[in-house]
Amino acid sequence: MKKLIIIRHAKSSWEDPSLDDFDRQLNKRGEKDAPRMGKLLREMKITPDNVISSPAVRAMETCKHISKKLDFSPNKVLIDQRLYHAEKELILQVVQEIPDRKNDHEEIALLFGHNPGLTEFVNAISNEAIVNIPTCGVVVISFSHARWCDAQFGSGKMEWFHYPKKVD
Repeated sequence: MKKLIIIRHAKSSWEDPSLDDFDRQLNKRGEKDAPRMGKLLREMKITPDNVISSPAVRAMETCKHISKKLDFSPNKVLIDQRLYHAEKELILQVVQEIPDRKNDHEEIALLFGHNPGLTEFVNAISNEAIVNIPTCGVVVISFSHARWCDAQFGSGKMEWFHYPKKVD
């Protein structure tokens, strides 16, 4: 069984209008929310085998905070350029390319990215109807297949959906 944990980046700052969208950092709320959501995942006993992130600063900072709470080495995080504002089809391709671990049928992968692609992907992969994954929202999708390459739209089941305002 595979579990894919989709995480939208935490709240980012708009203080410096001269910054390119790609370079925006987390604001104070984002800096607070990301570790909280990481703690929640740790309490759920989540131990990732793979962590993949958009290269955008806000996604990488969110990834850093959550990975730290899960004791996942930042050196093992895979940065995938395709995840920066990716559409659902491209996100599916990234998921299908996650390397399988031999003799490990229960694998967990974390994927950090952006809306609207993440919400559209979650809805398509799990046949759900989430209107919006808020900033720092976390969705856990399970698959019954043994290989990541077998992931297809409609093949996942949403197990869990939380976001900072829901866990306050």
